Amino acid sequence: VPPEKPVNITCWSKNMKDLTCKWAPGTEGETFLPTNYTLKYKLRWYGRDNTCQEYHTAGPYSCHIPKDLALFTPYEIWVEASNRLGVAVSDVVMLDILDVVTTDPPSDVHVSRVGDLEDQLSVRWSSPTALKDFFFQAKYQIQYRVEDSSEWKVGRHYWCRCGIPNRAGAAAPISSPLQVVDDVGNQTSCRLAGLRPGTVYFVQVRCNPFSSYGSKKAGIWSDWSNPTAASTPRSERSAGGCDPKGGEQNTTLRRELKQFFGWVKKHAYGCSNLGIKLYDQWRVWLQKSHKTRNQVGKEP
Repeated sequence: VPPEKPVNITCWSKNMKDLTCKWAPGTEGETFLPTNYTLKYKLRWYGRDNTCQEYHTAGPYSCHIPKDLALFTPYEIWVEASNRLGVAVSDVVMLDILDVVTTDPPSDVHVSRVGDLEDQLSVRWSSPTALKDFFFQAKYQIQYRVEDSSEWKVGRHYWCRCGIPNRAGAAAPISSPLQVVDDVGNQTSCRLAGLRPGTVYFVQVRCNPFSSYGSKKAGIWSDWSNPTAASTPRSERSAGGCDPKGGEQNTTLRRELKQFFGWVKKHAYGCSNLGIKLYDQWRVWLQKSHKTRNQVGKEP
């Protein structure tokens, strides 16, 4: 049987330095005969056909073009499938490199308390280095979860107060019901509000670059940054209440404190830097160790 026409070609460029494309083998999948796939590309209005050389870099149906790409000029991209009984050619996809750019996750993500405010945390991060290039601005998205949950929330249920640099370089506070921040500077920050008091939160940030030259297409989201944790202060109202389960809570607290101080002896080299930030670091370490033990327990 001749090969099926390849479909669903999608491409992305990491920091405008390369281009990776993926495709599907066709509506019926591969035939019983061995099939070869060749990705070809050319500048839309001029230039010769080029053949991609680095295959299987992002899966079985993918190819990577590492360099020598033009900007501000659309490309035509297509895939040819061939076997002993014939050739099938995909539809041609036209794209501009600036429309399919993705980048690294934001770096230096820090989460901290906002004074004694029991329902808020401050999140700060640095823009990816590649976005310092004048071609791109960026928007960011935050997701977070409580320590005892695996469900990440992307800010649709809480208010997020954010600060972005204005033209004078100062932080201009804004408010938005979504945790999505537009930023043209090297650093940005966001304040999460409406959180639960006395709760450890894990936070991640990702970045979506977009061209500052009027591209109408949205960029491609980066991967999420590594999780960073911090805890909100305990509520004074609940701390002094009469709780029938207070004995159970005290037992749990004593056990956690014993584990915490044991960890401090091994990792903090004394108590001179003892504080809530060190406690939050311990919570991150504790969750990672639990996850590792669970993974080991599932192995045959």
